Amino acid sequence: MMFSHEGFLRSLAQNLTGLEKLHLSHIDISSSIPDTLANLSHLKSLALLDCHLSGKLPFSLSNLRHLFYLGLPRNNISDQIPPSFGNLSQLTTLVLALNQLSGPIPPSFGNLTQLTELSLGSNNFNSSIPPSLFNLVNLRLLNLMDNNWSGTIEFHKFLKLQNLTDLRLSGNKPEVLMGSTSMNNATIVVPKFERLVLRGCNISEFPDFLRSQDSLLVLDLSGNGLHGRVPKWMWNMSTQTLKYLIIPHNFLSGFDRPPSTIPWVNLEFLELASNSLVGEIPPLFCNVSTLSSVGLSDNKLSGVLPQCLGNTNNDLQYLFLGNNNLSGKVSPQICNLTKLSYLDLSSNKLSGMLPQCLGPGLEYLNLANNTFHGILPKRFTTASCDLSMIDVSHNKLQGQLPRSLVNCASLEFLVLSNNQFDDVFPLWLGPLQKLKILAMRHNGFYGVIGQPKKNRHFPELRILDLSYNNFRGKFPAEYIFSGNAIRGITSEQGSYDSYDHYLQCSISITNKGIEIYYPKIQDDLVVIHLSNNKFEGNIPQFIGKLKGLRLLNISNNSFTGCIPLSFGDLTVLESLDLSHNQLSGEIPQQLSQLSFLEKFNVSHNNLTGRIPGGTQLSTFDVTSFEGNPRLCGDPLPKKCENPEGINLPPSTTNPKGSGIEVDWKFALAGLGSGLVVGVVLADVVITRWDEWFIEIVDMLIRLVKRMRRFRNE
Repeated sequence: MMFSHEGFLRSLAQNLTGLEKLHLSHIDISSSIPDTLANLSHLKSLALLDCHLSGKLPFSLSNLRHLFYLGLPRNNISDQIPPSFGNLSQLTTLVLALNQLSGPIPPSFGNLTQLTELSLGSNNFNSSIPPSLFNLVNLRLLNLMDNNWSGTIEFHKFLKLQNLTDLRLSGNKPEVLMGSTSMNNATIVVPKFERLVLRGCNISEFPDFLRSQDSLLVLDLSGNGLHGRVPKWMWNMSTQTLKYLIIPHNFLSGFDRPPSTIPWVNLEFLELASNSLVGEIPPLFCNVSTLSSVGLSDNKLSGVLPQCLGNTNNDLQYLFLGNNNLSGKVSPQICNLTKLSYLDLSSNKLSGMLPQCLGPGLEYLNLANNTFHGILPKRFTTASCDLSMIDVSHNKLQGQLPRSLVNCASLEFLVLSNNQFDDVFPLWLGPLQKLKILAMRHNGFYGVIGQPKKNRHFPELRILDLSYNNFRGKFPAEYIFSGNAIRGITSEQGSYDSYDHYLQCSISITNKGIEIYYPKIQDDLVVIHLSNNKFEGNIPQFIGKLKGLRLLNISNNSFTGCIPLSFGDLTVLESLDLSHNQLSGEIPQQLSQLSFLEKFNVSHNNLTGRIPGGTQLSTFDVTSFEGNPRLCGDPLPKKCENPEGINLPPSTTNPKGSGIEVDWKFALAGLGSGLVVGVVLADVVITRWDEWFIEIVDMLIRLVKRMRRFRNE
């Protein structure tokens, strides 16, 4: 919903002065909070969620003395909280999370003694937590996570808040000092927590006070310095209530005296990824029928997959076991997990053939970096294919691609690289409306990529990697990239190697001379990689229209003709590799204006003329240009020389699009020594015979005759 003017709140405050409740969410007001809201003197509840509000919190809001609920989350409100907010003595709920607030929390907040919920998370507060907050004895929820608090946080102070059930401190820089929180001290009464989030708080040991917790629903200790084994007393904590146990990104090696079954009878989410867990996966994970997600990726687990996985875990939806040392085969019993949606077995030592029952119900399938062989499962049927991501790269899979993949209407990422597939280009995937990545490098794909009888255009394709195959003929760029997805992208420069979560698709691409691993694919990363095939003919002019293109590699093919002048329009291009082809003509001057170009290689072609000057191309060394005998200028040792006394026009391309480019400097280079016209014509780059070329020949003949006559005189 969009309001047409910024004065919406102002006019509302002027006309509805008796209003007691104002709740707006997910609308685009795009203005600051007007002072006139103070006119709503009877207002008891004000909530403006995700309304694109900006500017400061107005002091006038502190005049709303009847207000008991104030919620302004998910906006862009900045600057400091006015100290006068401490006058809102009737407030029971104050939610300012997910804004840009900074500075200290006003000490006057200690006056808000009726508060039961205070949420200030995900802002830019940069001072210490004021002691006055620990006077808010009625607090049930306190969210201070993801800020820039300074100093240390003494955890025992939170224990004074006896009604506190939800405490969130994660993502802060200072160390949380657990101090003397031992339950052996009878003077300490610890609150009965239901949600405890202490992520990234520099905690090195499991807090001892957890022993007494019997009501926890959520325990998040991720990103700390926990090491060694999970203590045995943890198994007795909140056995009837715990649903989420989240301890990834620590240094845990295992479990101290694990029981035969997990004692948390209602556990739904178990996350232990990115630790140092060793040994086999204990079978106790199989015996909790309530588990919906198990995350054990990025550890040092070994052995085979537990055979019991498919026996009792019928509610399991997410299974992440990637980047371990698991071996053996994948049992068909895994298909008994009928609710399984996300399966990650990547980067292990698994082998054998894939169970042909895999497919129905899955949305995310990552089997990369193993030694699976055989064919892909064919059970991707119309009725049940929900797959959005398939990555089977770096295995030994063979044969043809299952044509039933065309039924996966939600498919966005298809990564088949580094296998032994033997098939033609999958034109039949063209109708998939969401396909963004098609990576097929290092396989045995072959043949000419034609155009199908029906109009199928890969409308959302952003990354195409066909390198190291046996494709031949012309590359039909205009067909494959005819959609508006790439042409319409307006890209911001940014990093592509940030780690988010393993639900993201990842891919390896040879970029800037080395193989780059992209663990997270952003929408504005656009790549065409065709190297080491047998493509021929001219480089498609259409590629110059793909405004979002970041990487273009067509090296080690048989492309001929000139470098398209339209490449100068690829303003966000970072890597251009045209090496080891049969390209001719000059390097277009326009390429020197590509300010983001970091990798450039046109070596080993038949290019002629002077290397364009300019800021960008002058930064590349001789290896980017070598192997072109008639190319001259820096950084090559060969210098460019013009015949003395002759004014040479620039290289000329037929304006009518004939594709003919004449290099005048080389065409006239032999005139002074009386070379015949046939030698002169040898330096004219010809891509098509037509009337325009005949006119050029006639002009050259007349020029040669005049110069010879001049010399004889």
